[in-house]
Amino acid sequence: MGIGRIAVLGGGSWATAIAKMLLEKNDGIRWYLRRDDRIEDFKRLGHNPAYLTSVQFDVNRIRFSSDINETVEAADTIIFVTPSPYLKSHLKKLTVRLRDKFVVTAIKGIVPDENLIMSEYFHQFYNVPDDKLAVIGGPSHAEEVAMNRLTYLTIGCSDDGNAREFAHMMESDYVKTKTSQDIVGIEYASVLKNVYALAGGICHGLKYGDNFQAVLMSNATQEMNRFLRTVHPIERNIIDSVYMGDLLVTGYSNFSRNRVFGTMIGQGYSVKSAQMEMEMIAEGYFGTKCMKEINEHLHVNMPILDAVYNILYERISPSIEIKLLSEAFR
Repeated sequence: MGIGRIAVLGGGSWATAIAKMLLEKNDGIRWYLRRDDRIEDFKRLGHNPAYLTSVQFDVNRIRFSSDINETVEAADTIIFVTPSPYLKSHLKKLTVRLRDKFVVTAIKGIVPDENLIMSEYFHQFYNVPDDKLAVIGGPSHAEEVAMNRLTYLTIGCSDDGNAREFAHMMESDYVKTKTSQDIVGIEYASVLKNVYALAGGICHGLKYGDNFQAVLMSNATQEMNRFLRTVHPIERNIIDSVYMGDLLVTGYSNFSRNRVFGTMIGQGYSVKSAQMEMEMIAEGYFGTKCMKEINEHLHVNMPILDAVYNILYERISPSIEIKLLSEAFR
């Protein structure tokens, strides 16, 4: 395949962390940022002016552009790192063919309306072949990547050779990688772990303790496993880092925006007021609705998903909903 020239699309904290990892090994990258003023500030300051501001970049090694077509045209590998609710608005501007590129998604969400995971969306709507689609998964807070803390990533792709080649480009002293062919399982797990982190945050906001949180995460792992076995029944080990590891780091860490968002809901914030107070997107809010709609056709037993949906979208009292959920746990 040949990774070739790499482009990052997105300007948030995870996009910034991915750019940092790539520049450990690559001479240069292209980087699409929507706003020209943000690009000018980045060039002047030597860091992203809005996210992970402690990470300094050699801006001479980055070709910035606010033109998505210019960026995609000039690259062989395209890494999408935009929040899932905004993906389609970016793609509407795209006239360059994606099916000729190696497309990597680092978006831990679902495409709204279509209710498709990212790889399915790029395959169905942009005709990208399966062997040229990859996903970045695993427990990986951008804030810890910024501090060079040891991080383990899993690169999912149906073509093992392509997966290995891209994984090699992400490796460094502080980033370890492995590969997997379970791209569907990785993507759904990355969506569900955000939902379960919301649940963990809600329980934290309601003053449930560590004992209960451990039982919640244990039940969340089982619930995730039931769903993955139903939607994509292949042999996988749910305790691998790309599944349970990502769930645990998102469910427990103070870096987790989904846990923070859930905590605010548990403390009595309305959804709207919590969203206004947070500066970053909590993917789990959107993922909860998408997963609920997907499961209406699959009928998997998912009491935690149902509870989070009832709290966020049906405005059921968090204390009542979590009490009912807790009575179902053993």
